[in-house]
Amino acid sequence: MLARHQLGLALAMDCQRVICIARGASPELIALQHAAEDAGLQFYISTGSRPLSGLVTANDELVVVSEGLFAEPARAVSLFDGPAPAVLVQPVEGALAEGFERIDLNRAGAGLMQIPGRLVEHLHELPADCDVPSALMRIALQSGIPMREIPADARAGANWRMIRTEAEAHAVETEWLRTRFGEGEPMSPGQAIARQGVVSFGSSLLHAGNASNALSAAVLVVLAISGGLAWFGTLSVAFLFASLGAILVEASRLIRSAERQALGQLPPAIPRAHVLGWVIDATFGLLILASVPRLFGESLLSWMFPPTMLMMLLALVPRVVSGPATRLAGDRALLGVVLAFAAGFGQVEPIVEVLAVALVILGMALPLRRKG
Repeated sequence: MLARHQLGLALAMDCQRVICIARGASPELIALQHAAEDAGLQFYISTGSRPLSGLVTANDELVVVSEGLFAEPARAVSLFDGPAPAVLVQPVEGALAEGFERIDLNRAGAGLMQIPGRLVEHLHELPADCDVPSALMRIALQSGIPMREIPADARAGANWRMIRTEAEAHAVETEWLRTRFGEGEPMSPGQAIARQGVVSFGSSLLHAGNASNALSAAVLVVLAISGGLAWFGTLSVAFLFASLGAILVEASRLIRSAERQALGQLPPAIPRAHVLGWVIDATFGLLILASVPRLFGESLLSWMFPPTMLMMLLALVPRVVSGPATRLAGDRALLGVVLAFAAGFGQVEPIVEVLAVALVILGMALPLRRKG
């Protein structure tokens, strides 16, 4: 996941090519190459300082990211004055212990700089196995590239860290997820469970790769199990599995948001979580129909009306009115628990009717949501 964060940093810095210095290709590098190419970047692997000069021209502007740097892209971009060259630095106190390189008595490098491509030619004067980012930083400073100190708030928390081990990577990403998702506006019970799960296990999921895809697949599996349970008449448990599916949808939305931020991507017009949410609503509607026997002579429209109206109100009311109660109204996980309890007593139909009436009253009583 660290490499994807650095790729997101390159995208935020408007880079056109990514050059990764490595001994050779690996599965992780190949996955990173695919991610870079999917984002519209050219990707190259350089085995050392010598091949690098063939990939960088004198007219290029070179963004150098040190190995292990975990930096928030938006903050990093704001520290540069457009394409103007600069070497980012920080006070030496604490920086050395975190793994940053000392520059002089009072300053240490910050692991990120923007320099002219012509400086790469100076690498030929150094041994072939030199540390390229460190060497380029020294060359840049000797060539008169100005230093720019990172403000203290930009270095706070997980915004700017040097990662040296796998354990540190997990710790920093967990802290980053907690900062991003751990606080904010009040949440419904289902959202709270999903966010706690993402904060607790999101780092491991992100390291495993394709985390949001795995969660999306898990949603479909859980809903299939829910449908199977309903087929065999175990409706209470079926509703609980649908509730679990709703929690997984929220978790996949959060994880996908983290993945997009790491790569600097904008959300699509219709996010995947919205589509999965519609599938969840359809599942609840079908489970309600399975819980309510169709009476002899009852029309299909009359039989389908209560669950259809309930699910439409659940989708509509949180969009048009505001207030704490709307968070509960939009919580499908909570809905699943309520309906599971009702199914246990064979009272799904009256509960559905009560919920529909309550939503109508809620929509009339609460203030309208402000546009924009």
